[in-house]
Amino acid sequence: MNPRQTALTVLQEIERRQAFADVALDRHLKKTDLSDPDRRLLTELVYGCVRRKRSLDALIDRLGKKNSRQQPPQLRLILHLGLYQLRYLQQIPPSAAVNTTVELAKENRFGKLAGVVNGILRQYLRLDGSADAELLQLPENPVGRLAVLHSFPDWIVEFWNQQLGLAETEELCHWFNQPPTIHLRINPLKTSLQEVETALEQAGVAACRIPPLPQALKLTGAAGKIQKLPGFNEGWWTVQDASAQLVTYLLNPQPGETIIDACAAPGGKTTHIAELMGDRGKIWAGDRAASRLKKLKQNASRLELTSISTLAGDCREFGQLVNTGDRVLLDVPCSGLGTLHRRADARWRQTAENIQELATLQKELLETASTWVKSGGVLVYATCTIHPSENDLIIEDFLASHPDWNIKPPPKDFLVSPEAEGWIKVWPHRHNMDGFFIVCLKRS
Repeated sequence: MNPRQTALTVLQEIERRQAFADVALDRHLKKTDLSDPDRRLLTELVYGCVRRKRSLDALIDRLGKKNSRQQPPQLRLILHLGLYQLRYLQQIPPSAAVNTTVELAKENRFGKLAGVVNGILRQYLRLDGSADAELLQLPENPVGRLAVLHSFPDWIVEFWNQQLGLAETEELCHWFNQPPTIHLRINPLKTSLQEVETALEQAGVAACRIPPLPQALKLTGAAGKIQKLPGFNEGWWTVQDASAQLVTYLLNPQPGETIIDACAAPGGKTTHIAELMGDRGKIWAGDRAASRLKKLKQNASRLELTSISTLAGDCREFGQLVNTGDRVLLDVPCSGLGTLHRRADARWRQTAENIQELATLQKELLETASTWVKSGGVLVYATCTIHPSENDLIIEDFLASHPDWNIKPPPKDFLVSPEAEGWIKVWPHRHNMDGFFIVCLKRS
């Protein structure tokens, strides 16, 4: 099976059916018999073309004729695949990238346009090395230049620029266009960091620790299928980004307590709570999607954790939880703007209007979840976004209308230094992990 043809099929599903990139890709990976190198190439081509869509379109418009926007959509996707390999994949020889793309055009009934494809790709090779401003016809506006060069919507780059300035914004754009790394969280109830390191090394899988997290490893080389790595079936570890691990450390669950995880599925933080509690206590894990709660139960079973019970339904309707939680975790649905490297299509799906709709939902969830906390208890609010409308402004608004709540700053030796306000902002280009916002609120 040809990874480039499969990549084209996946990209068509994303374009035509508005399929989520990760879901469409995973579906095809499960039914292919590609070798590990071809699976990696397929993944890189799909995610890379989705991320770099705006830059690739700018190249095609520059290299093609004036009516290039009238090209058949499938042909444009074929050109995306060819130009992505030429511009962003150094390991593929240019001749191979050109020839396989021309063949892909012929195999998909564009034989009469194969010469056009060949001409555009070879014209790019002739111009390769030209200044990006000329090659991409970048706009004069600095924000627009970054948005086209790094392939983001203008509005996202603009709001980063307002918070960080142009230089750091470019660093952040560059970071989000890198392929994501895989982080593991070691289950201390089953094994140790050293034991997992040794098992991975013996299997030929490179990994390193992630200071300052005490139970985290980063895979630094090719890993193959996650389920085949040593220790997966034994419940030695689970996949979880480093910044998501920070959330549970700030919650600081203790053995014997009652913990509520409001938007829990698929259970990464829920199972981390159980591990930190020594699996002693009671954890209520709620989520609207029963299918996602099934995944949570599977994860808990693999890790052999018994302290977790699930609640299916809208968290805003869990009246039975009022005044029952020693600690509550509210990791709300959000725009995911801190994980744009993992969610390749999120930059094109989200809009400024969507974020305001999400903020309304987040406020409602926070209002409800706060009623679950016992007097003297704590609530940790978290998002995997770096947009203030979903973070700072939500908390400021909540505190202004709830005088019996205040921010509980992290301990002085916490893993990541907090902002002056007491909350934690994880910036990907500064901390080298997913973007997150985390704050601990205490009920007096």
